Amino acid sequence: MSKLKIYGIPGSRAARVLWCANELGLDYENIAIHFADQTSKTPDYLKVNPMGKVPALDDDGFQMTESLAINCYLAQKYDRQHQLWPTALEAQAKVLQWTLWVATECERPYIVVLRNRAFFPPEKRDPKAADEAEAELQRPFKVLDAALAKDGYLIGQSFTLADLNVAAVLAWALTHGRFNFGPFPHLAKWHAACLARPAYRKVPPRAKPL
Repeated sequence: MSKLKIYGIPGSRAARVLWCANELGLDYENIAIHFADQTSKTPDYLKVNPMGKVPALDDDGFQMTESLAINCYLAQKYDRQHQLWPTALEAQAKVLQWTLWVATECERPYIVVLRNRAFFPPEKRDPKAADEAEAELQRPFKVLDAALAKDGYLIGQSFTLADLNVAAVLAWALTHGRFNFGPFPHLAKWHAACLARPAYRKVPPRAKPL
């Protein structure tokens, strides 16, 4: 059996998969495919991901893409202690619910905020677009804060893949400080705790912008 391969640099969405693999204690090889240069457009890599994006996974010949879906696959296959992937069907459904929720409700406006407050050169930033996107995030963040108020986690009383996937999408905020979590105290406490986990901290520092 060949070693698990995770394609993508840590400073990309590949960091989400690296975090998950670390939580599961997997032995893997991180192949440094960059999302913004020609390494992601080579014929060999396009066989792994025809879109030429990262991350991608090769698990002994089984290949797939999309970071959050990869994490669901890894947790289902390798989480023998059922710490990330719960045993109950209802809890598994909740993992998928929160994973899809953060991708559809939060990621797009969240990236608009960060690009226009941190990532783009100052002359290319659009403050109005950032403000509008931040306003759009108030409702989903309020929902997330309320969900965390009871137990401090998204499903039950322990950290699961739901927490990992949602926290990974939002990981830029803690690094760049360009979003105010003040109105959402449960979210802020939970997010800081997620990113303090040893498995996340093992991902190289350049991964922190995700």
